[in-house]
Amino acid sequence: MDKLGALPLHMQITELIIRDIAAGRLVDGERLAPERDMAESFGIAVSTLRKALASLQEKGLLERVQGSGNYIRTKADTGSVYAFLRLELVEGGGLPQARVLAVDLLPKNPALPYFGPHTHGHRIRRLRFLSGTIAAAEEIWLDASYAVRLSAEELSESLYYFYARNLNLRIARAEDRVGLGPLPDWVPRDFPHAAGTQLPMVTRVSYGYENAPVEASWTWYDPDRVRYTVRLK
Repeated sequence: MDKLGALPLHMQITELIIRDIAAGRLVDGERLAPERDMAESFGIAVSTLRKALASLQEKGLLERVQGSGNYIRTKADTGSVYAFLRLELVEGGGLPQARVLAVDLLPKNPALPYFGPHTHGHRIRRLRFLSGTIAAAEEIWLDASYAVRLSAEELSESLYYFYARNLNLRIARAEDRVGLGPLPDWVPRDFPHAAGTQLPMVTRVSYGYENAPVEASWTWYDPDRVRYTVRLK
């Protein structure tokens, strides 16, 4: 599970459980499996699992009862670093992962919505995975005002987490528009659809805490494997 650019293992487990809670795969009051069994199922050390469970407890999503076990507690605000990720596996949930294909500093593509005053943007092209399943192709543009350079090696699988920790840029909200668009020709051959195939496409503009647009992106996702999901509470 661990690899270059990935979140720490205990954070990956935390996020996987959070997404299962959000998808209804884990419900309020449900008792989790014994810790040693859970650690074995994830292929991690018990100490790593306990760090993940402690994080869930801090977020108010887990109640640890001495001598009884660990119980899920649900709430609206999960504190997930993937709070803005709307893609889930068809069956729900899925651990977000990503493979960066290219990072380039370029003049902004005029086809994108407005996302900041700089003439250039950092273009990040990558594949999005959910629990190892190829889910989507992403082209993400960050206004160049926020970084002189970016490299594939330094980026986290959660870009918003990376922005907050490394660029002092926190994303407050995002606006999505869902339509159809042809899969671009830069997508690798292991993507389950050929270039030019019409797929569901999400056009997103992300805003910082000063309500200024700072990032724009296109996401083409595989409707046979994943769903775009918004839950209203």
